[in-house]
Amino acid sequence: MNRITRYVLFSLGLVIVGGLGIVWAHEDGVLKVTVLAKSIDAWDGKPLPAYPAGQPEITILRIIIPAGEKTPLHLHTVINAGVLLRGELVVHTENGLSKRLKAGDSLIELVNKPHWGANDGEVDAEIIVFYAGVQGAKVTRELEEHHDSADHDAR
Repeated sequence: MNRITRYVLFSLGLVIVGGLGIVWAHEDGVLKVTVLAKSIDAWDGKPLPAYPAGQPEITILRIIIPAGEKTPLHLHTVINAGVLLRGELVVHTENGLSKRLKAGDSLIELVNKPHWGANDGEVDAEIIVFYAGVQGAKVTRELEEHHDSADHDAR
């Protein structure tokens, strides 16, 4: 078995173990699996929508939000979740909900609901986001900014 095949099989095994919540012992110690997020709801407590019909396509993005910056107002058209690798991030909705994240926190994102993220910290925020969409469809739509939100500067 070549090195790539062993790597692929090992990676697949990790996915299976993660799904089952099992801990395996091996000669180097103990492999630990931690569920970072598992929910039928987005971070606002509302149920996630059904997956779209069509050929599934997974997109994984690394997003870096510089210290002191904000993302544009946007919405996601598909179910997505992320893990903040470093920094701090506060996600906001237009109706005043917010959620503060620190490095290591996970987030099941809002779907079809306008929101933005703000990095109020002193270091860049880095987040890995996994999108479960369909082939050829955009996973995020940037929206025009609303100038009436006290928490959100027009950008």
